[in-house]
Amino acid sequence: MIPPAFDYVRPASVAEAVRTLADAGEDAKVLAGGQSLLPLLRLRLAFPELVVDVGRIPELRGIREDAGTLVIGAMTSHHDVIRDPLVRRHAGLLAAATATVADPAVRHRGTLGGSLAHADPAGDLPAVVLALDATLIAVGPDGQRAIPAREFFVDYLQTALRPDELLVRVEIPSTEGWGFHYEKFQRVAQAWAVVGVAALVRRDDGHLAESRIGLTNMGSTPLRATSTEAALTGADAEPDAVARAAEAAAEGTHPSSDPSGSPEYRAHLARVLTRRAVLAALE
Repeated sequence: MIPPAFDYVRPASVAEAVRTLADAGEDAKVLAGGQSLLPLLRLRLAFPELVVDVGRIPELRGIREDAGTLVIGAMTSHHDVIRDPLVRRHAGLLAAATATVADPAVRHRGTLGGSLAHADPAGDLPAVVLALDATLIAVGPDGQRAIPAREFFVDYLQTALRPDELLVRVEIPSTEGWGFHYEKFQRVAQAWAVVGVAALVRRDDGHLAESRIGLTNMGSTPLRATSTEAALTGADAEPDAVARAAEAAAEGTHPSSDPSGSPEYRAHLARVLTRRAVLAALE
């Protein structure tokens, strides 16, 4: 379909973009890589009066390390996230999960910040940054604001970003030395995950000292499998203990029902995939 008519601007700086968003209010949409917004426009599921293209703002790109924290610009492409040695060193889970996103064409155009700001619970990366305890940095007319990942995702396709704020970067504490794995089930290659599990584990003397498990598509936002995390803490790093803990993976979740699966089926997948993801992370 042909998108509805809209005005278009391409700011050259974050400050200019924020001013534009503040002037437009809720009638504006930010265009990053375009892999989420453009389909919505073509399907006429979004009707912005103004599209603000931030693709030419250089300060929104790049990856660096700052005192043990990985800092990734919001406009950094999936392709660059996958290939960057700093990401693989400090946040291997993010690199591994990003490599499963869609196809090479989407990964070259799509961006980390765009995926997170879109906030689709079936997207792979929201659950990953939740498991990584990331902090998302937004800039608005009143300055900079740090939003923990656990507070960033509010509801289906809704975030804590205000209409006059722009997501500028993602800060991730290093998980160097942790085991990690992203496991997802999808009906066909390149499709959205029916359910996905992002697992991080830290061992200590044959036991699980700490674990973090993010769930994809098990509610209107990405979720943490907190009951399983608690059950794994101090447990033996062996298959039977992991299997018992994984039985609690769906507790507190509210999966949807659609042609891809019922809530009961998704709960079953969450248990199975959590067991697989944690065991793979331990290896």
